[in-house]
Amino acid sequence: MVAILGSFDHRLSALETAMRPTQIRTHSIRRAHENIDKTLKAAEVILAKFDLTRKAEAKILRGPHEDLESYLEAIDQLRSIVSFFNSNKSFKSSGGILNHTNNLLAKAISKLEDEFRQLLTNYSKPVEPDRLFDCLPNSLRPSSAASSQQSDVSSKGHSEHQNKSLENAVYTLPTLIPPRVLPLLHDLAQQMVQAGHQQQLFRIYRDTRASVLEQSLRKLGVERLTKDDVQKMQWEVLEAKIGNWIHYMRIAVKLLFAGEKNVCDQIFDGVDSLRDQCFADVTSNSVSVLLSFGEAIAKSKRSPEKLFVLLDMYEIMRELQSEMETLFGSKYCNEMRESSVSLTKRLAQTAQETFGDFEEAVEKDATKTSVFDGTVHPLTSYVINYVKFLFDYQSTLKQLFQEFDSRNPEAQLASVTTRIMQALQNNLDGKSKQYKDSALTQLFLMNNIHYIVRSVRRSEAKDLLGDDWVQIHRRIVQQHANQYKRVSWAKILQCLTVQASNSSGGGGSIGGDGSGSQLSRAGVKDRFKTFNAQFEEIHQRQSQWTVPDSELRESLRLAVAEVLLPAYRSFLRRHGPQIESGKNPQKYIRYTPEDLEHMLGEFFEGKTWNEQKR
Repeated sequence: MVAILGSFDHRLSALETAMRPTQIRTHSIRRAHENIDKTLKAAEVILAKFDLTRKAEAKILRGPHEDLESYLEAIDQLRSIVSFFNSNKSFKSSGGILNHTNNLLAKAISKLEDEFRQLLTNYSKPVEPDRLFDCLPNSLRPSSAASSQQSDVSSKGHSEHQNKSLENAVYTLPTLIPPRVLPLLHDLAQQMVQAGHQQQLFRIYRDTRASVLEQSLRKLGVERLTKDDVQKMQWEVLEAKIGNWIHYMRIAVKLLFAGEKNVCDQIFDGVDSLRDQCFADVTSNSVSVLLSFGEAIAKSKRSPEKLFVLLDMYEIMRELQSEMETLFGSKYCNEMRESSVSLTKRLAQTAQETFGDFEEAVEKDATKTSVFDGTVHPLTSYVINYVKFLFDYQSTLKQLFQEFDSRNPEAQLASVTTRIMQALQNNLDGKSKQYKDSALTQLFLMNNIHYIVRSVRRSEAKDLLGDDWVQIHRRIVQQHANQYKRVSWAKILQCLTVQASNSSGGGGSIGGDGSGSQLSRAGVKDRFKTFNAQFEEIHQRQSQWTVPDSELRESLRLAVAEVLLPAYRSFLRRHGPQIESGKNPQKYIRYTPEDLEHMLGEFFEGKTWNEQKR
């Protein structure tokens, strides 16, 4: 058994030796099969890439216009092919295919640029003014817009209330580019950015959109004006242009610039730096044109009538300030943001200086406009209307004062208003000295101070100036009325006093009771003749004078009647019989007390001499 088993071992060893070459060949064949499988698989991948390249090339050659989505997909495929061959440069054909694919990709991006430009150009059109007006709140649409552009300063009296109502007004952003096009432009922009074509993208967008924005503003009526252009304009024309500018600023910031920001944000979503830079460059020139007009006005020669438009301009800049800061908040917009703040401060400064000029102009006004009938002087009505309009801008003025001074703005406004009123009174005192008739001097001052007091009582100025101011000035009106009565009627009333020694008048008391020496008939006749002549002369003159306020006119007539008629009745009752018993009594007693009362009713009506004769 041992011998048999030993022979098996020998034979197995010989068999193993005989089988070894076969085993080696089998292993080599297996490895060869594995290599062939790997090579076939790699070849399949490469062939697939070649096939993908061929298909992508066909799409690229057709261009993006027919099927943009498919075109963008082809670009992504080409990028993946480039990435694949860059990672497998050991392949023999990798260099050739990389060159071909990169050239194809460059051609694709170039066509993409053209498509972006064409798509942006085709759908970027200037916005017609009517479309912009439709986006405004109802209160600012064309009919309201037209009224806000009136050149009469009185049309601005509602501005304070209007501004309060506009704080919550709803603006609808205009459609600058159709919503369906924006995603396409966004996808095109993303591909160009990935291809490293940010600068080309930036130039295309800036040149196209900036031009369209400027055209929209020109269609609206915006124009670039210099300080010299402004100086040459007539005031009415300039005031209308300022009214328009205020409207344009609101439309530009709230609609056009905000709309442009919205478009920019959607197209360049995800590319913040490019988005902010594009918006800044698109709007830069348009903002400059708008602000340059404001600067030209602020730097132009100051005049009182400009104060209200300066306040209107300051108001709109304050109103738009937060939106300007939001829209132009990026570092690329620093210059525009600073220009806006600078204009606001310059307008405030010019308005404040104009305020000071007005006070000085009122005091020094030397116009030769004469008021022959003693009525309210044009300067008085102008200044009072001016002050009334100022109070429509109370909140604006307080903000303006705080720009330069931290003191109580209400106290500052009260102080300025008081000084303007005092300057007006000083000027009126000077103008009253032009009258040769001192009675007319008093009537003129009475009329004007009364007009000032009445206007203050009916306006918000009353709260600022206070009741004491009103009461003091009412007493001044009464003083002038009393002075008028004394100067006008003292002499004629002396004719009706028995104490008067002769027709030229003595030192008797006005409205005496007739006690004292009895007048002779000749003396009575002389008194009646003198009275008639003086009364007729006063009636002729003072019927041409004017007291425009009906209540003041009636109270002044009544005050005269209360002194004149009792004195005349008393004189007539005491001395009339002496004349009536003689010849031609009507020659001396021309008027009954009722006649005098009727004639006093014609005083201060501003009648001409011809009207009196009729």
